[in-house]
Amino acid sequence: MTVTVFIRYVLDPFKLELFERYSQKWLEIIPRCGGDLKGYFMPHEGTNNIGWALISFDSLAAYEAYRARLRKDPEGVANFDFAKRERFILSEERTFLRQVTPAS
Repeated sequence: MTVTVFIRYVLDPFKLELFERYSQKWLEIIPRCGGDLKGYFMPHEGTNNIGWALISFDSLAAYEAYRARLRKDPEGVANFDFAKRERFILSEERTFLRQVTPAS
């Protein structure tokens, strides 16, 4: 069963360009560490402080292995440090989803 992690970010609306840079850096890191990145999304119209990410895994065990690899990946650690230093992510929530209908 595939599990998709839905990450909801509360962002500083005055630092959205930093979230975009942060998101772009994950394009190579996440797949290298074992995640199937579906995408990062940020405000365009309407609410100006919420962003999302979707990353799929074969199982919860695969997600846990990915997290362990991510914590050891030098570029991953550097990206987490960038977010902490610049403080553009105010909070984040993770929800684990399973797909019930096929994508069209």
